[in-house]
Amino acid sequence: MRKKKLKAVVTFHTTAESIKFEKACKRENVKGRLITVPREISAGCGFAWCSDLKLKEKLKEVCGMENIDSEIHEIYR
Repeated sequence: MRKKKLKAVVTFHTTAESIKFEKACKRENVKGRLITVPREISAGCGFAWCSDLKLKEKLKEVCGMENIDSEIHEIYR
């Protein structure tokens, strides 16, 4: 069993926003991936972006650049 680490998980209101965010992160070279929303979190759509916690400020920056309404959670994954 692998050890869980604290991660930054970005949730979105719509699937379109999650796809837009994924494209922006790839363009800006922000590491992470789309995942299904963890049970601990409820969100408008079923997708979330999971990334290293140290990238939390960059994730906020990408949301602002793309005008994406989102929430960033810190959870163990």
